[in-house]
Amino acid sequence: MKSFRGKRALVTGAASGIGREIALRLALEGVDLWLLDIDLEGLQEVVRDARVCGVQAVARRCDLSAAAEISTALAELLAEWAALDILVNNAGVAYYGATERMTAEQWDWLLAINLLAPIQIIRELLPVLLQQPEAHVLNVCSVAGLVAGPRSAAYHVSKFGLVGFTESIRAEYGRRGVGVTALCPGPVRTNLYKSAVSGSKRKPVPVPPTWLSATPAHIADVAIRAIRRNRRVVVITPIAHVLFNAKRFAPWFLDWMNHFTLRRRRPTAVTTPSAAPVLRPFALAAAEREAEPAVRRAA
Repeated sequence: MKSFRGKRALVTGAASGIGREIALRLALEGVDLWLLDIDLEGLQEVVRDARVCGVQAVARRCDLSAAAEISTALAELLAEWAALDILVNNAGVAYYGATERMTAEQWDWLLAINLLAPIQIIRELLPVLLQQPEAHVLNVCSVAGLVAGPRSAAYHVSKFGLVGFTESIRAEYGRRGVGVTALCPGPVRTNLYKSAVSGSKRKPVPVPPTWLSATPAHIADVAIRAIRRNRRVVVITPIAHVLFNAKRFAPWFLDWMNHFTLRRRRPTAVTTPSAAPVLRPFALAAAEREAEPAVRRAA
């Protein structure tokens, strides 16, 4: 994308964190903003900051887990602007805990926001994006879409799916003037960890140390460069590069690390009270079979 000034952008999850910083960086470049988030109060603060840059900024509350609300929000955007140049799918949620404890409702909620919402938004906006001389789609995918770890299966599923969808859209529409980027940062200092759902009431979601995490402002700077240069996949932060390259060149190391960090459950002996009623009939039957020959001899 040669120039940002005068362009129009839609940013989801723009009330805080990476979405907020990307929105403000676009505003500094002269881009008008249409911002979506479930946190309307946070969105309004971003709108006030963006308008200082002399651009138009609109805030709309939208629950991205509801497909009908997404369609309504996009219809309102197109009725107002009738055009769009930049789409940033940033909104995301997380679940941390044992996969067997995750409910069907929690799976549906996470996949709806992290994967189905970006797919729906891109699908509904592609006709408009294809009409622009130059347009770009930036999907914030996370290194969790390239390398998997324990206790976050649903999150990894959503991000792996988003990386795959991003690559397929780029392959299909890249030659038609639509740039597409999968942004894959490592840990970032956002509210994602604090707002994540924990599978255990006794164990809060672990937060990566500050020294290991990037700032949202740094991620936003990289995102703007990725849009400008039409980068394909962008891996950000040293730990993300370490994990990504370990998977490529030494996948056994990741297996060893996961086995080392997780405590294995040892199989317990069958001595529980619940097992006793099941074992007792078999024990009695065996004793009776052993006694049968003696009974016959006595007869």
